[in-house]
This record gives sequence, C-alpha cells and structure tokens, in this order.
Amino acid sequence: MSNKKKISLDDIFNDDDFSLLDAKQKASNIKTADQRLIDSFEELNAFVDKNCREPNTSSMSEYSLLARLKNIRENEEQKIALKPYDRHNLLGEVEMPKIAIEDILDDDEFGLLSTDSDLSIFKYKHIPKEDERAEADFVAQRKSLTEEEFQPYEKMFQKVHQEIKDGKRKILPFNNIEKNLHVGDFYLIDGLMLYLKEANLEKTVWEQKSGNRERIEGRTFTIFENGTYSNMLYRSLGKQIQKSGKLITNTYEDINNELYVNSGMVKEEDVQTGWVYILRAKSTHPEISTIKDLYKIGFSSTPIDERIKNAKNEATYLFADVIKVESFAIYNRNADKLEQLLHRFFASACLNIDLYNDKGQRATPREWFVVPLEVIREAIGMIINEKIINYKYDTENKRIIEK
Repeated sequence: MSNKKKISLDDIFNDDDFSLLDAKQKASNIKTADQRLIDSFEELNAFVDKNCREPNTSSMSEYSLLARLKNIRENEEQKIALKPYDRHNLLGEVEMPKIAIEDILDDDEFGLLSTDSDLSIFKYKHIPKEDERAEADFVAQRKSLTEEEFQPYEKMFQKVHQEIKDGKRKILPFNNIEKNLHVGDFYLIDGLMLYLKEANLEKTVWEQKSGNRERIEGRTFTIFENGTYSNMLYRSLGKQIQKSGKLITNTYEDINNELYVNSGMVKEEDVQTGWVYILRAKSTHPEISTIKDLYKIGFSSTPIDERIKNAKNEATYLFADVIKVESFAIYNRNADKLEQLLHRFFASACLNIDLYNDKGQRATPREWFVVPLEVIREAIGMIINEKIINYKYDTENKRIIEK
C-alpha cells in the first residue's frame, strides 16, 4: 500500500507562491438593458431642461427623440420603470404595481414569516381607527354661534360663493394636510363650506424605527357656513377634508396681496427681491399676432416699466413693444426661482418659434407661453400656497389638474 499523501485542490491553491492561479474578474463595460433605458430617457429629460418643451417634428434629431418618447409611452413596463426619473411628467399618470401583504407572505419560501402563535393580542378591538377618531372629533365638537357672532362670517361665506360662481375661485381636490390646510383659507366637507380662522399649532416629534419624524399638531377654530364652529384637531380636520371634501382656491386679489413669505402685511424689515411679471405681445408678426393667450412670464430685479422700455430691440420681447398685464412685488423670496418654477410648470405650453430681426439675427425666445391669463394667476397662487407640487398643467384642455 502506498504511503504517498494525496494532494487536494486546496493544497494546490495554498501553495501558489506566485499567484499564478489568481483570477481577477474583469469589470464589464456592457450596460444592462435597464441602464440603457434610463440613459435613453435621461436624454429626453435633458432636452426638456434645455428647451422647456417636448421634442417635436421640427428637425430629424427632435423627431428621433419624439419617436422614442412615443414608444416609451406605449410600453407600460417601461413607463413603470422610468416613472421615478420622470421629473417633467412626460409619462403622465402611471399606475405603479402595489405589493400586498399576501404577496409577501405567499413568497415566503423558507417560512420565515410564518408563525403558529396566536396573534390576537395585537388586535385592538376597543380602540377606534384614526379615521374614526377624526370623524368623531368632527361631529362631536361642533357648537352653535349666536346670530350676532355669525353675522360677519355669513357675509364672508356669501362672498366666497359668489366668487366661485364668477370664476374667481376654483374648487380643487385636497391632499397633503400640512401643505394645503392653512389659516384664512376656505374648504368644503360634504358640500358644507368652512373657514379655518385660527390654529394653535406646534411641531411634535414621533419616534419611528426608520428615524424621528416631525408633524404638526394642535387645535383649530373652524367656522362652518351653517352657523356652527369647532375646535377640532388640525389633523382631524385635514383628514375629514381629504375623505369627503375639497379645497377652495384664493382669488387673484388675495394672491396679489400675499405674495411674500409668512406675513399678512409688508413690514419694514421685509426685503423686496424683485418682480415677477406677465406681459402680452404687441408684435405684428403674422406668426405671433394670431396666437391667442400668448404671455411672457418673467422676473426682473428692476421696475418693470424700466425693464421693457427697449423691448422692440430685444429678442426676449419678440423684437416688439409689449403690454404689462400684471406684476407682483416679491418679498423675502428668491424671485428668479419663482420664475423658474412657473416656466417648468408650463413647459409643455412654451412657445416654439424662431424669429429674425432686421439684421437677420435669429432668436428663439423661451419665456413665452400659450396659457390663459387666469390659469397663470392660479398657478402663482398655488406656488405661494405650496400646493403646486400636487398639480400639473393640462395643455390640451388649458387647465390645471391634479397629478
């Protein structure tokens, strides 16, 4: 019998003094299909960043991008994959797949989530759900005002109803309580109008496994158009509006008076940072003069009249004089950021035209938009109220809609 020791593979690898058997994995330069798809979509985003509009058929390069966008829009799987990267809402509404608890449990191949224990101790039978608490708070705490107390508010409600009828205010969906529930605003619950007069609010910290989270809590003083009032909780009121109500937008006059930060009046210490303005073209150019609802939305750090006095010689004003429609003095706020936000919001309605002056110089203005004046006013108000993030502009129907 041989006494020679058998050599294993481990012995061979361990005795490799010169590392001849080491194999370094080469880094692959090949992109996955998902990476290529995302890169392709980012080219579309970059185009909109630069041009404030979607690609069209004006050139071969744009036609290629337009065809790519059309193909993506027709492919539900690609839309789902790309929606997180869709910063210009090019894909519209995308129904994202929802993962149910049952799906997680059914996919538990190793039984890690299964248990034979009785979980009934976690089922609280006598504690109402948050929505139930909100509804109980809403109903139980309403009390009647005297006729004398209610009289000034009754006139307010009548005025708001008339402003809705005249189109000065709109009724829109309500979501995101902390962004949309403000003192001084009007709302509807089950068709009943209410006015949030006061709110004694403070930030509280909720401890969660994923980290601490701040939320606003406190009592409100809310007046209803039927002559009752309530001191219900801020979040309870918000949940009731979410469940069966709407928000009522402010009027243009209110917006014009409140276009500054955290103040009901302009104070001495407030700093004016510029003007956001709306202009209408006086151009006689046939491609311009026939366009309805064409407005320039811009920002100026100097008074508007001074800024536009040389308009007919500047490409940004379409080489023509302009009419000042509106201007808003901005306080304590980065006015050019407000301008950029408006441009991004109305990007799909950006004017796409090349103009030439008498010297043959070409200009492609990017601050003119084909949008009704009342819609521009509405958007400015929604930006000031921080509600704009929940909405988008519907170019086809020329109105603001919920995302």
